[in-house]
Amino acid sequence: MSLPKIWWYTFLMRRQVVRSAGFVGGRLLIDAHRTYWTLTVWQDEKGMKTFRGSGAHAKAMPKLPKWCDEAAYAHWETSNGTVPEWPEAYEHLVKDGKLSRVENPSADHNARRFQKPRLQPLIGATLKPHQ
Repeated sequence: MSLPKIWWYTFLMRRQVVRSAGFVGGRLLIDAHRTYWTLTVWQDEKGMKTFRGSGAHAKAMPKLPKWCDEAAYAHWETSNGTVPEWPEAYEHLVKDGKLSRVENPSADHNARRFQKPRLQPLIGATLKPHQ
């Protein structure tokens, strides 16, 4: 895994997401052991899928299986459109998350063992739509 490449794509995707139509808000978290968390909230599924299938995100995601030994995602709908806090997002991932394909999965990945996000010290960012 090349950390400079991951950081570059993270920068590009962050710039892409805040400018994307339908983006409501989100969070990024850099955790221990090279673990990276992302959380985005969208007005609708169409906006999320447009983001997911275009720009920097579409270029980076095919690299994920080589870069990562653990990866998972979850989707859910909320009625209030607020950005959940990390503990709520974690609980949803544990309950309803799906594993992404990775080329060299760790034992934790295969067993669906998700470590809780480290919130102290909190190293991350709050994402807001670009005005």
